[in-house]
Amino acid sequence: MPGFIKSPAEIERMRVACRLAAEVLEMIAPFVQPGVSTGELDRICHEYIVGVQQAIPSPLNYHGFPKSICTSVNQVVCHGIPSDKRILKHGDIVNVDITVLKDGYHGDTSAMFLVGKVEAHAERLVRITQECLYRAIEVVRPGARLGDIGHVIQQHAEGNYYSVVREYCGHGIGSQFHEEPQVLHYGRPGTGMELQQGMTFTIEPMINAGKRHTKLSQRDGWTVETKDGRLSAQWEHTLLVTAGGCEVLTARRGEPWRAG
Repeated sequence: MPGFIKSPAEIERMRVACRLAAEVLEMIAPFVQPGVSTGELDRICHEYIVGVQQAIPSPLNYHGFPKSICTSVNQVVCHGIPSDKRILKHGDIVNVDITVLKDGYHGDTSAMFLVGKVEAHAERLVRITQECLYRAIEVVRPGARLGDIGHVIQQHAEGNYYSVVREYCGHGIGSQFHEEPQVLHYGRPGTGMELQQGMTFTIEPMINAGKRHTKLSQRDGWTVETKDGRLSAQWEHTLLVTAGGCEVLTARRGEPWRAG
């Protein structure tokens, strides 16, 4: 457990990295429109992270990942590779996943975007998935357990007739992009590791409109899709466990944890 607890100095660095990641999502939002390619979104984010923020896009070359962000469109669950051939169109839903490395520490966050006019069932999936994340954040405090997080996500998703992806999960984060513990998005309350002040990790529920099963692209070795081809949505924040609850390190403007 001591290895999971961040020092005050580490927490300050994480606050900076996470704020930068949130700012990238805020910056890119106006560009997510019909007619733009996911490759162009990647280039805009890369130039902003490197040129403006003087930071590093964590995904680039991470275990061979070829781009600076992940863009997961429609049935893509996660790890979608940006491409100039993938042009966004009216009705698409897309997850833009940003991780920024600054002064040796990572900040990780993602958001869903509705492209143009989106059908009601797709908008509902995006909204319920965000509610899953928000409800999970509410249970994070010292003494809570990882199973409590997974349970509240699973309960809300399945209560709305969706399914929870099980092969991919949230994770500890700090000087390493992915650290222990794993943060599952399903589970039983009162089980799993007990949360302690100073822990930092992501919660990033991946919720499917159809069945939970996924498939990994044999073509690129990264892109994960729903096996049944139905839509998937994901939202992600990096959290710090505090004495009285948690701090949402990647909160964006307009969210309840972000002042101003």
